[in-house]
Amino acid sequence: MAEQKLRVIPLGGLGEFGMNCLALEYGDDIIILDAGMMFPEDDLLGVDIVIPDLTYLTDRKENVRGIVLTHGHEDHIGAVPFVLAELDVPVYGTAFTLALVERRLEEHDMLSEARLNVIRPSENVELGPFKVEFIHVTHSIVQAVALAITTPLGVVIHTGDFKVDPTPTDNEMFDLHSFADYRKRGVLLLMSDSTNADRPGYTESERAVRPRLEDIFSKAQNRLVVACFSSSIHRIQQLLDLAKQFKRKVAFLGRSMSEVTEIAHNLSLLQVPDDTLLRPQDIQSTRRDSLCVIISGTQGEPMSAMSRVAVDNHRHLSLSQGDTVVLSSRIIPGNEKSIYRMMNHMARRGANLIYGNMSPPVHVSGHASAEELKLILNLVRPKYFLPLHGEYRQLAVHAHHAQHMYNVGLKETFILESGQTLEIDSTGARRGENVTVGRVCIDSGSVDEFVDDIVIRDRRHLSEDGFVLPIIAINRHTGKTETLPEIVSRGFLTENSNEILQQARQVVAKTLENSSAEERTDWGVMQEKIRADLKRYLNKQTQRRPLILPVILEV
Repeated sequence: MAEQKLRVIPLGGLGEFGMNCLALEYGDDIIILDAGMMFPEDDLLGVDIVIPDLTYLTDRKENVRGIVLTHGHEDHIGAVPFVLAELDVPVYGTAFTLALVERRLEEHDMLSEARLNVIRPSENVELGPFKVEFIHVTHSIVQAVALAITTPLGVVIHTGDFKVDPTPTDNEMFDLHSFADYRKRGVLLLMSDSTNADRPGYTESERAVRPRLEDIFSKAQNRLVVACFSSSIHRIQQLLDLAKQFKRKVAFLGRSMSEVTEIAHNLSLLQVPDDTLLRPQDIQSTRRDSLCVIISGTQGEPMSAMSRVAVDNHRHLSLSQGDTVVLSSRIIPGNEKSIYRMMNHMARRGANLIYGNMSPPVHVSGHASAEELKLILNLVRPKYFLPLHGEYRQLAVHAHHAQHMYNVGLKETFILESGQTLEIDSTGARRGENVTVGRVCIDSGSVDEFVDDIVIRDRRHLSEDGFVLPIIAINRHTGKTETLPEIVSRGFLTENSNEILQQARQVVAKTLENSSAEERTDWGVMQEKIRADLKRYLNKQTQRRPLILPVILEV
C-alpha cells in the first residue's frame, strides 16, 4: 500500500492580509483551518466582502471532515456561511468564536442547520486521521487558540493569530507549557502568524494602554467618545472599569458594538459595573462631563456609527466643542483616507482628537513581534517551518528569523503564497502542485450575491471612462433610419463635447449607411459594427474607452 502524504494547502491569507483559510489533507481526509474574508480594495467597486475561491474544497466535499476555527476575527470566520452553503460539515471553536459565527449564520438564515461544537482549551477533537488539541493563546480578542494537530506523520502546530502577553487583563495566560510539551514529543511542522514579523522587539501587553486611558479620563472635561474594535473585549473592559472609577456613565453605540458586548457579557467574558450602563437614547440628556460613549466604526466605514457621528447624522449623539474623541485602534492599511476624512469632520466640530503612536500608547497590537516569534520557534523546535498570515515581505522576514536560529533544529523553511502547497511524507517535505485559488466577490445587495469578474470589470470601466448610448430608430419595413441617431452619455464627455457628440452621430449614421440590407436586419451584427466604429472614433478623439451600448429601436 502506497504511503499517504500530508498536504498543506493555503487557500487564502498567505501573501495577503485577510481571507485566512488553510486545508490540511492526509489521504482522502481534509480539515479546514479557519475560513476568513477580507474587505475589498478600492478597485472592486460595489463589492461588500471578498472570500477565498472554494473550488478545491467543493470538488472534494465528501472528503472534508470539518472546520476548525482559531478565533473570532472576521478575517478568520467571515467566510464560514459561504463554506457551509457548499459543505455540510461540523464547525469547532471556542464559545465566543462560535457566538460570533452564529451572528453571521443568522444573517444568512443558516443557523438552524449548522453543526457548531464548542471546544475549550486543552480539549481534543478527532476528525478522521486528525486529532486536534486547542491551546490557549493571547491575542486582541478573547478565547483565541492555537491548534496542535496530531497526524499519522507527526504533529502540526498552527498558532493562529497571537502575541505572548505576559500580563493579560483577564489573567488567562498564554499556554507556553503545552507548546513545550509538544516539543518534547517532536513537532513535524510549525505554521506561525507573521503579521508583525518585521517589527523588532516585543509587542506591548494589553495593560500598557491603561495609563494613557486613565490620563485621558482624568483630563476630559466634556463628553468622552472612545472608538475601538467591537471584538476588543479586553479594551472595552478597561474602559468600563475606568468609567466606574471616574464616575462616568457608559453607552454603547453601533450595531456590532452592541451585539458583541452583549454576547461577551452573556458568556461572562465582560463584566459591566452596576449602575454604569446607559441607553443610547439617554445620551443627549446626560451631563456631558459624566458620560463615556464606546463606539464602533474605527476604520471610517461610510455607514458606521463613528462616521455618522462625525457628520452629525446620528440620532443619539452629536459632537460639541471640547468633547474628547479617542481612536483606540490601528489604521488598517488602505483605510487611511476614510479615517482621516472622518477625523477632519470631528475636528471641525471642535472635538479634541487623540490617536496614533504615543507613549504610553492608546492602542497596542494583538500580533507577536520578532522576539516573540523567535520564542515560539525556539520553544517548539519544529522539523519544518511555514510562516502564515501576512504579505510576502512579512513571510520572508519570519522565514529569515527561523533560518538564522541554528539551535532550533530546523531542516527546512518554506515560504508559500495562496495556492502553493507543501507535501510531507517519511522522506521529507517539498513543494507540491499548485491548486486553484482566487477571490470571490460578494455583493450583499444583489440578487445573486456572487459577483463575476466581468461585472467587476464593467463597474471599473464605467467608473473610469463612463458610458455612451447610441440610440438608433430603424423603420421595420424599409430597414432605414428616419433621423440621425441620438447619443446619450454619462461620465464621459467634457464641456467641449458638442462637436464630438455631433460627429459621433454622423459616425453611427455612416455605419448604417455602409451596411448591407441583410446586415441591417440582423440587429446583433449592427450593434457590434456600431460599437466598433464608434469605439475607434471616440478613442481617436479623446484617448478614452467608454462602455458603448448601442440601442436599436424598431419603428
